[in-house]
Amino acid sequence: MTDVPVIRHNVSQVQVVSAQGLERPETLATEEPMEIRLAGPGQAPASVAVTMRTPGADFELAVGFLFGAGLLGPAADAVASVRYCDLPADAAQRYNIVTVTSSRPVPAITARPFAISSSCGICGTASLDDLAQRCPAVAPGPPVPAAVVCAMPDQLRANQRIFDRTGGLHGAGLFRRDGTLAVAREDVGRHNAVDKVIGHALLAGEVPLDGHLLMVSGRVSFEIVEKAAVAGVGVVCAVSAPTSLAVDAARRFGVTLVAFLRGPHFNIYAHPERIDLGR
Repeated sequence: MTDVPVIRHNVSQVQVVSAQGLERPETLATEEPMEIRLAGPGQAPASVAVTMRTPGADFELAVGFLFGAGLLGPAADAVASVRYCDLPADAAQRYNIVTVTSSRPVPAITARPFAISSSCGICGTASLDDLAQRCPAVAPGPPVPAAVVCAMPDQLRANQRIFDRTGGLHGAGLFRRDGTLAVAREDVGRHNAVDKVIGHALLAGEVPLDGHLLMVSGRVSFEIVEKAAVAGVGVVCAVSAPTSLAVDAARRFGVTLVAFLRGPHFNIYAHPERIDLGR
């Protein structure tokens, strides 16, 4: 995969302090569109989605999104190839088009492609009943020590290197049950950051993720719980608030949902039996 820039340096701004203005350089996170295309063996690529994202880990993002949408299977060999556009009409947009080729035939994409914003993705477009048709409840697992849960925000924050320079990106991290960080990714969209870590795991042949916990840097919405449940993640943690539909989804699909996780304090909104409060 060709590396692409994720930040811009040459932006100026006027900083106002006590009614005094001072022009100074600023580093901003990049936000650009990326079209996701899907093809099967002998099938022409079809446009599935256009997402606003921070360039970087684009292949993981595309694979993670397609898997979460039910268009790719969890098998390690589900993805035959991932590539940027070969012959773009505009060379400057080459790295804004990613084509995933499945190792198996894919259904015809006849609907209008998803339009995914960087702020809230496509939250609410899928119902709990729709999710239930393709996603069984996550199986019970051994409880996770509360100390492991409480340590995750600081570990994720320590790996948000671009956030340190821009202050404008969300983070998502997959953790093992012993509290070690497996992978962390950043993006202007929290849902994209989640797709990136799940896509990474799928390409590495590690899905289902029943031995992992998901940590996100902001609030947790329905679609984040949805992506976790599809990947088999049993515990989802967030530093901020959950939405009502996120709680409903977590309770229905066997996902332990922890929010307002700050230091030793947190709230459990679904399936508290997976958190060992005595450790």
